[in-house]
Amino acid sequence: MQVTTKKTGVRMASITGIETEAPATTTVVDNPYKIVRQLASTNAVVLFSMSGCCMCTVAKRLLFGLGVGPTIIELDHHGAGPDIQAVLFQLVADGRQPVPAVFVGGKFLGGIETLMACHINGTLVPLLKEAGGLWL
Repeated sequence: MQVTTKKTGVRMASITGIETEAPATTTVVDNPYKIVRQLASTNAVVLFSMSGCCMCTVAKRLLFGLGVGPTIIELDHHGAGPDIQAVLFQLVADGRQPVPAVFVGGKFLGGIETLMACHINGTLVPLLKEAGGLWL
C-alpha cells in the first residue's frame, strides 16, 4: 500500500496499482482485490458499506448532502462481500472497523473518522472536486 499526500494535505492510501485504468466494460469477479481495485479506479467516489451499519448511513448522508452520488457497495448484499471486507480490513490500520470504507479518485481515503475529519477541516470538498465526484 502506498500513501500519498495531495495538495490539500490529506493523506490518502492507494492499493499498489490502483491507479491503472481498467476498461469500464471489464467485469472482474475472480478476485476481491481486483473487484475493489476496479471499482475504485473506475468511479470518482466509492463507498463500501453494510446495510445495518449506522456509521455507514452517516457517511452516505454526508456525501449525498454535499451533492455527491457515490457508488455504494453494500457488502452484506454482494456475493463477494466477506472477501471484499477482508481486503478492506487489510487497508485500515490498527484493526479498526473496515466499513464504511471510502475511496476518492481511485485512492483509499479511509473510514468514517477520516471522512468526517476532512469534512470538518474543509479538505473534503476540494478532494471530491479534484476526483470529479462533485461539480460545484
